[in-house]
Amino acid sequence: MPRLFTALEVPRDAALSLSLLRGGLPGARWIDIENYHLTLRFIGDVEGHVADEIAEALDRVDRPGFQVTLSGVGAFGQKKPHAVWAGVAPSPEMNALQADIERICQRVGVAADPRKFTPHVTLARLRNTSPLDVAHYLSARGNFAALPFRASRFVLMSSRDSVGGGPYVVEEAWPLSTADPRASSLSASASEASRIMR
Repeated sequence: MPRLFTALEVPRDAALSLSLLRGGLPGARWIDIENYHLTLRFIGDVEGHVADEIAEALDRVDRPGFQVTLSGVGAFGQKKPHAVWAGVAPSPEMNALQADIERICQRVGVAADPRKFTPHVTLARLRNTSPLDVAHYLSARGNFAALPFRASRFVLMSSRDSVGGGPYVVEEAWPLSTADPRASSLSASASEASRIMR
């Protein structure tokens, strides 16, 4: 049974910037560059009919695309670190998209996610890595920043690896709208002005 989650993909340029953070941490299992992503909602192992219901409901999400800014690094698990990640600056658009997906998941019967949404890109999973080594790693890379990229779609991904870290498969993708309401009203008024001038 596939393990599902919704995510934003990380484009190649941003992934290459993230790849420079690899190394220098004992016990780290580094995520392959092509598997970098930003999880919006972890869904988990669900029956096929539930997966279909979720995918059908996600068809109704109508949100605009937005800028994604990668900045800083951090770790999960303070006394027993289990992952290091690159931070993602929160944005109202990303939070609204994530909230829509959360509502849809709960509506089809998936239990609410108890964790607060913390946008990040996992860089490595850790095994028996000392908190001191993690602290050194983070302090050496704390000023990490990459050029922002635009999220133009979100995806439903699956992982068949129980340990995590890939390989991930995009099961379905939904575009985020490109129209900025201000831009469309400006272009409408511009076309109206040119029609009047003719």
